[in-house]
Amino acid sequence: MKATQKDFPASAPRFAKSARVFFFCGPDEAGASAAAQAVIEALDEAGERIDMTGAQLRSDPVLLGDEARSSSLFGGTRHIHVRVQGDEAHDAVANLLEGQGEPCPVLIVASSATDKSRTAKLLEKRDDALVAMFWPPDLASVTASVRRMADGAGLALNGDIAERIARGAGLDVRLARSEVEKLALYCDASPLSPRKASVEDLNAIAATTEDDGFMPVVNAVLSGETGKLQAELRRMSELALNPVGLLLAFERRAAQLARLAMKLGPRGNLQSLGRGEKAQLGVFWKDERDLTAQLRIWRGRKLDRLVEKLMTLHRELLGNSQSAELLLAQGLTEIARAAVPRR
Repeated sequence: MKATQKDFPASAPRFAKSARVFFFCGPDEAGASAAAQAVIEALDEAGERIDMTGAQLRSDPVLLGDEARSSSLFGGTRHIHVRVQGDEAHDAVANLLEGQGEPCPVLIVASSATDKSRTAKLLEKRDDALVAMFWPPDLASVTASVRRMADGAGLALNGDIAERIARGAGLDVRLARSEVEKLALYCDASPLSPRKASVEDLNAIAATTEDDGFMPVVNAVLSGETGKLQAELRRMSELALNPVGLLLAFERRAAQLARLAMKLGPRGNLQSLGRGEKAQLGVFWKDERDLTAQLRIWRGRKLDRLVEKLMTLHRELLGNSQSAELLLAQGLTEIARAAVPRR
């Protein structure tokens, strides 16, 4: 099956019941990740989550099929969430489809892949699989998504508040969802006890946006500028930068580096791209210097390890919100040290 970006939100519950393998791709990695989360939430019983990476599937193409047909450690249900670049999952998915017995749900978020990729072609004509491609959203579509999220949380938002959340999240639906969840909690809203949110409520919980200060932290860490790190971590604390929002900014930059690395190859550089190509890849003049430096550091297996580290850190933050700021500071320090060039 194939789904369009427009019809996916309303159809997610139906897809969750009918499909077992999901391939979410396209240039909007945030939208693809949000779609995977929507399916997980729509599963009758999601159970234990197993995370995998493209590097794991490349080195062991049988692993995905084995895990999808294995029993949970505690005997319950499970689902598998996979993050890959391009067609890294192709051989693993082919093996999964050839296996005997029904697998647990497998959700693949594929950066730098499209619905024309080899993996998508394996799945698009199957009734037990879904392929959906996500393009970078505009303000209107993210505002509409915010209102749908709010409705599901029992939170009534007017259009101005929904648009402000969308803008503040940088059109990233994952960060927008985080803001809606915080706002619902602050207003004590639920589907059984709806509440109306005001501008004052949003002001009380609103996260500092990426434009307000995320990128200096991102660039200092990923460029290995350890001399700036202490000051940036102190600023992070003083400004009360939202830990999850800041981590999502790191994830977006890592996804952009992965797209650029795939486009440029092992020896290419940004200067070889034309203005139109840079625009398509989201490279703006103010970011070009930092991206150039970071591409020298994060390539190949090292970039894979960065993505794995960010995924692990994200789970830790969500599982221990009270210590989120400390956990993030420790994780970012490790990443910054790993980025320092060896002499």
